Amino acid sequence: MTTTSVAKPRGARLRVQRFGTFLSGMVMPNIPAFIAWGLITAFFIATGWTPSGILGGFGNVADIGWNGAATQLAQDPSGHTFTQYVGLVSPMITYLLPLLIANTGGRMVYGVRGGVVGTIATMGVIVGTNIPMFIGAMIMGPLGAFVMKHVDRIWDGKIKAGFEMLVNNFSAGIVGGALAIAGFFGIAPLVEWLSDLLGAAVNWLVGAHLLPLVSILIEPGKVLFLNNAINHGVLDPLGIQQAHDTGKSILFLLETNPGPGLGILIAYSIFGLGIARASAPGAILIEFVGGIHEIYFPYVLMKPILVLAAIGGGMTGVAINVAFNTGLVAPASPGSIIAILIQTARGDWLGVTLAVLGATAVSFLISSVVLRATRKRDLAAGKEDAFTSAVAQTEANKGKKSSVLGTLVNEAETDTGDAQGDGTKRLVRNIVFACDAGMGSSAMGASVLRSKFKKAGITDVRVRNEAIANLEGDADLVVTQRELTDRAREKSPDSIHVSVDNFMNSPRYDEVVQLVADSRAGEAAKPDEEMEPAKR
Repeated sequence: MTTTSVAKPRGARLRVQRFGTFLSGMVMPNIPAFIAWGLITAFFIATGWTPSGILGGFGNVADIGWNGAATQLAQDPSGHTFTQYVGLVSPMITYLLPLLIANTGGRMVYGVRGGVVGTIATMGVIVGTNIPMFIGAMIMGPLGAFVMKHVDRIWDGKIKAGFEMLVNNFSAGIVGGALAIAGFFGIAPLVEWLSDLLGAAVNWLVGAHLLPLVSILIEPGKVLFLNNAINHGVLDPLGIQQAHDTGKSILFLLETNPGPGLGILIAYSIFGLGIARASAPGAILIEFVGGIHEIYFPYVLMKPILVLAAIGGGMTGVAINVAFNTGLVAPASPGSIIAILIQTARGDWLGVTLAVLGATAVSFLISSVVLRATRKRDLAAGKEDAFTSAVAQTEANKGKKSSVLGTLVNEAETDTGDAQGDGTKRLVRNIVFACDAGMGSSAMGASVLRSKFKKAGITDVRVRNEAIANLEGDADLVVTQRELTDRAREKSPDSIHVSVDNFMNSPRYDEVVQLVADSRAGEAAKPDEEMEPAKR
């Protein structure tokens, strides 16, 4: 069986994407736990919808008179000591959420064993500080797994039969315990200092009325598929600490505001051309209600100057939230208007709603000016359909007409087959849609392709979605958005790779269906031929 060569990483952008994906990969699988904590906080703290001293952790045992819950000693402002309930809010943010992140990070590095050791190590930084240790968990979880992985290599293959369990269990316990102690005395003070420094920087930006300027970094970063890294890797840990201290955080609204993307999509629906205009109305529902912001990124990449519209909308939304002193009680994931309103702090709905509407309006106005100003030029240049134009440009670059496989991957630079269709020699049974997080946009694309296979009468193909970081190289064909194809090819070099501009409505899907049908026909004609991956 022949193998394909692996494309080299494309510089700093690819490395930043990979690191950002790793950070967000520790947080995103645990978002349900963050939502649970946010809902419990919103309902049961002293300023919540249904305050409960027992569940919220602010009740005086002497006043409530029920000792069925865990209690702790506390002091009132005058210094009087009393016994209060622990509740759910504080233990969840102090222990549950950081330990979940640490376990996930450890598993990403070294499987279950890494997750266990990373969790043990994280207890050291949790107990060694007085603040929620999300940053500490994102450090100690992977670090503990990394150390355990290399310690295991020391005696790999050298343990006598019958002693494997003894050595494995005790080595993990010793390493985890040692790292917990090291975290308690060494890492915890450093992480606490870093958290205080970052928190002070955010407070300075707010106090200096400069917080809207962060959109200059956030909005372009989102379009380059760093949205999950920015939100879940950076903003969420800081926001949770802020929400723990004040009951809400504006940081949860910096990246999740759907307004900038909504304005761009509305402008495309009115002033766009070709497939972009036809697909934009459907993308609006997915972006605004479904919360899958990746859906509007290709529209910006088609006309990069529209990043100014995203920045303008983002800055407007942040400025309004700052003016109204609004915030969310917990992360809103996905960035749906529904999720945002559910997590909005009590009494902040007006400000949050105005921030979304303001961001949408400014983004729409800027996008409309750009699209109208370039409309005649695009029509004269034959760019009314950017997707079709990309295919035509590929064939022009190639110097000959390609088969259906010739447009399956990053058209301007690579090719999955020649004019004879080498790719059809591989029987395609396992297709993976891969995106940064492996959830929203890839799940949507997988659903669309399943529907097309069903209409074509093809029932023996498995279509699933997962994160790029979780690709194991077992897929026959991998579908990614164009900006992420290089990373997917690194993880699964022997697969056929398909690049698309838009997971929701791509002409590549019909070509994939045709590819699968051709591979079935080829197998029927030559049942004994060994299937090979497509050459590039």
